[in-house]
Formats: sequence, structure tokens, C-alpha cells
Amino acid sequence: MHWQLTERSLLAPARLVGKPHAADSFYAKEMVKLLLTFNFHHDLRWIQSLGNELASNIGASMFLGGRFSRHCVVRRIIRLMICACVISLFPFAPLPAAAVRGVDINSDQLVLRFDGAVRRASAFVVDGPNRLAVDITGATTGSGGSASGPVRSIRHGQYDPSTARVVFELAKPVIVTGGRFSDDGRSLILSIAAATATGFEKAVTKGKTSFSSPLAFGDFGTRKRNSVTVPLGPAQPLSNISLPRVQGGRGSNRPLVVIDAGHGGHDPGAPSVFEERREKDATLAIARALRDELLSSGRVRVAMTRENDRFLILGERREIARRLKADLFISIHADSAPNEEARGASVYTLSEVASDKVAAQLAIKENRADILNGVDLGGEGSDVSSILIDLTQRETMNISSAFAGLLQREMADSITMRARYHQFANLVVLKAPDVPSVLIETGYMSNMDDARTLFSKDGQRKIAVAIRRAIEAHFARRLAQR
Repeated sequence: MHWQLTERSLLAPARLVGKPHAADSFYAKEMVKLLLTFNFHHDLRWIQSLGNELASNIGASMFLGGRFSRHCVVRRIIRLMICACVISLFPFAPLPAAAVRGVDINSDQLVLRFDGAVRRASAFVVDGPNRLAVDITGATTGSGGSASGPVRSIRHGQYDPSTARVVFELAKPVIVTGGRFSDDGRSLILSIAAATATGFEKAVTKGKTSFSSPLAFGDFGTRKRNSVTVPLGPAQPLSNISLPRVQGGRGSNRPLVVIDAGHGGHDPGAPSVFEERREKDATLAIARALRDELLSSGRVRVAMTRENDRFLILGERREIARRLKADLFISIHADSAPNEEARGASVYTLSEVASDKVAAQLAIKENRADILNGVDLGGEGSDVSSILIDLTQRETMNISSAFAGLLQREMADSITMRARYHQFANLVVLKAPDVPSVLIETGYMSNMDDARTLFSKDGQRKIAVAIRRAIEAHFARRLAQR
């Protein structure tokens, strides 16, 4: 409910204090007219307080007859008006509270519909009994929906004053593999998939997955009054390097996947339990296996940042994807740890804040690849390093996160995955603002079982097949959403 200033509401205190002095009435009316030229649509109580204080000052000036306090009060009013002018420049009003008005359940989707726009939501699963919960920020308790398929019952409640919660009691274990809001923020589409007991337990450990609607970051395709846009600029020029060849795909309209084999050349990457083998060897072999899988399917076009043992700085890898106008960028890596028991694959997507200490340490290690003998070869300027995440990049990050869920779904059956498979880190190689990007740590080279998988033809093919299936599912989903 919007609170709006009116001439009647502002002058109300004047009627309580008697007939005003003529000069003060003039000042009061002029102040009111000036204030009413501003279009306030803020749902903030302190703005209402500002109006009340302004009205009180006008009334006080009238009551005192203006002989001593008039100019003091007017100065006070002018200061309040300056505050009002500043407030009107910033379009940060929160959305009115919405409520759930319908729930549609399919075998692979849950769709929550709202009676107003929603900006943020999160989903998580809990056991004992198995349930899937969805928290909607800035919403009130709603209703609607009939249980069917994987859902035994639906409950609506108010988790806290600003968060509505919808709980789905599950007839069988399912996990959330992705999600997105509609452009108008009035519906949330969650992708779900059947899960094994082990897979469900891993999802419980993972915790919440968050989703943001376009309204949380402004309207796509529009420029708000008094907004600030940080220009991303064109792809940076690549010095002394040519763009790689693009292979496969029957027709140039096929999606393009750029595969990046991590490290290379003088940068060997992490050591393995096999002394003569290094990370750069495993990543190149897996990248080649993935390329061959994708080419054999014929559904996408493929390019590789490197097809042999050579060094590329991180910015060049990212810019190759941008210059080629790639639809997906996949950087292949392998992890290592002092604990030889640590094992399992994981997927990293971009975030300014690391998801945990391990993710932060990995970002430091991988971003250091550009430094040779103390010289920073990457040349990442502060304008790039500190770039604000604008609407385009936020959408790209959401797409990347959804793809990470598909990777886990397809890889879990054949590859050991970490319990918290999806991690977030500020990785330079993932910073293309207009290309969905993931970095896959395919396993731990410090673990004997993982190392055998990473360096064997059979293991490399298993990884490649799983990633290829995730890629095909990703583009099929994107096509269906158009």
C-alpha cells in the first residue's frame, strides 16, 4: 500500500491551531506545492515520518504567527525538502508483499504462482520425513495447489514476518536441480529430479539454493531514471594469439561450447600421486574426450582454448569465449589436497564471495596461474577486478548455477562427487559477463582412486559422457524456455 502526500493531509495540523498568519499561510502553501511536485511511491515508514514532521512544522509556524519562528521553521522545511529531493532520486522501493496463489506439480517441475511480483526465494530439502521447503522473501502466507506425483501434501505458512514458506511433503525422494523466476517475478519454476537415498542425503547436507528474479536487479531491457551503468566494453584484444577453430554442428546456428583445458605449458598445475603426471595432462585429455563426445553427437559446435601443451593467461581463456560468442564455457581442472582421503568432483560458478574457506583458497591458487616469477602476466586492471555485477552478468550467473545442477545430476551416477558439489568462488576465468561459465574440478589428483580415473581412458570417457549429457540437457531446457 503506497502512502502518498496530499495537500489536505499536509495542512491538517493547521486546522487544529487556529487561523494562520497570512504570510505564514503563503509560505506553507508554497512548501506544500513544491513537495507535491515530487512523485513519492516509497513504502518506507521514515518517508511518512518526514511528511508528518513537515506538516507539524507548517502547523507550528501558523500557530506562532510567524513573528519570530517563521523563518527558522521555513529553513527547517527547506532542509526537509532537500532530503526529499535526494530520496526521490533513488528507485529502491521494495515491492508490495505478494502471496502464493497456486502451485502446479509435474514429474520434473514445481511451479509456484504469486499474486504479485517476488524478488527472491530459496529451496532446500530436509529428511525425517522427506520434505522440500521453499522460502519466499517479502511474501505472506498463501494457498493453493493439489498434491500429486512426487508430492504427498502441501502446507503453507509464515516462517517470519517477511518470509512465506511452502512445504512439500514428499512421497519419494526428489532434489532441486535448478530454478528460475519468470521475467515479471510472478512465478517460480523449480526443476526437480528423483534421487537415491544417498543423493537426497547429499542434498540435505548442501542446504539452501537461492534464486533471484530479474526484479531484484532491475528490469531487463530498460534503463531506470538516475541509474548508473558500468560499461563492460567489447572483448579485450588478444595479443599474439589467434582464435581457435570451431568444429562440428550441422549449421552455424547450433550452440557453441568452448572447452578450456586448465593450465598448460610452463604451468603444470597440481601434482598427482603419479609423479610423472601433472594436472595439465589430465585436463587436456579430459577436454579432448569431451570434444570428441560432443562432436559425435552433432548437437553443438565446439572450440578448445588449447589443443596442445601450451600456456594461456586466464583472461585470454575467458576472452576467447567472448570473442567467439560462446553459449557455454567449461573450464576443466583437477584438485589436490594434503589429505589423501579427500576425493570427488565439484563444480564452481562465479561469486564475489567464496562459499567456504576451501573455495576461497582454490580461487587464490587458480588465479595465481598468471603470475610467473613475480610478474603478473594477466594484467587484470582494477576496473575489471572490481567491476559491478550488472544485470547481464547476474543472469549469466543464474544460468551457470542451473547448469551446475545438471552436471551433478548427470555425473553422480558414474563419478564420485563431493557432498557439497556446487561451490562459489571469485575465479578470473569465469568472469565473462555474457557467457555462462563453470569450472569443473573433476577429482583429486592427490587421491589414488580419483587419480586412476583422471588418467585412464575409461575414466576420462566417463567424465566426458556425463558432461556431454548435462550440456545437451542444458540447451534443451534453454530452448524450451524461449
